[in-house]
Amino acid sequence: MKTPKRLEPLIEDGLVDEVLRQLMSGKEAKVYVVRCGDEIRCAKVYKEANQRSFKQASAYTEGRRVKNSRQARAIAKGSKYGREVQEEAWQTAEVDALYRLAHAGVRVPEPYICFEGVLLMELVTDASGDVAPRLNDVEMSEALALDYHQQLLQQVVLMLCAGVVHGDLSEYNILVDADGPVIIDLPQAVDAAGNNSAGKMLQRDVDNLRIYFSQFAPSLAKSEYGKEIWGLYQAGVLTPEVVLTGRVKRDNRPVDVRAVLNEVETVRKEEEERRRYQAESRDV
Repeated sequence: MKTPKRLEPLIEDGLVDEVLRQLMSGKEAKVYVVRCGDEIRCAKVYKEANQRSFKQASAYTEGRRVKNSRQARAIAKGSKYGREVQEEAWQTAEVDALYRLAHAGVRVPEPYICFEGVLLMELVTDASGDVAPRLNDVEMSEALALDYHQQLLQQVVLMLCAGVVHGDLSEYNILVDADGPVIIDLPQAVDAAGNNSAGKMLQRDVDNLRIYFSQFAPSLAKSEYGKEIWGLYQAGVLTPEVVLTGRVKRDNRPVDVRAVLNEVETVRKEEEERRRYQAESRDV
């Protein structure tokens, strides 16, 4: 096939020998099957920001670190340079997450290099050596649904223990190889401790799994694994060995309104004191 323009630099630099075919086109990238010497790999070519259909990107980039304060200021101002820095950070976030998660034991494709908006990584294959199917294309029995659901919950826990939330997990970005589910598509992955929306994203990821697998295993329909996992994480007791129940204990104690109001008043006074101190410091 004709070599896509974004892949030409990789061929010129000897990182890719031949582009065999396009594998898929998603909301943030196109993926190609490529030959690198004797190995068959895949090349994920990220779309430009104005071509991506991924929504609410700012919610996913909150808390991501940049190299220096100049870059941070540029991003905050929304300058051309700031947009370029933010785009580079979006493109490299996936390879960073892949290395981090692979080290934590999460089943993800092995990354090789991210070069000028192209991520070169392992091609996940099935037992026959063909491209692994997506989860939604796999014929599912109740027993298999329960098994895969449990495996994926374990992967979610491992990810969170490594400080990462996928942020867009569903049956469409999970592949199934000979050993089970493999999680893919991580450019929007968020830092669990640095993103205010991480808890909601984690629970949404797990709810997506519940909704999908409960079609085949109705017993999962009322489970609350997302809330349970995030609650354990917030309490500082989440470990890879945790035994999940899918149930969350309700706190039916009445809210202490007076205590809440006192806390609000305390915060208000502290803020007034902080502003007064800043004003006095400027006058000195």
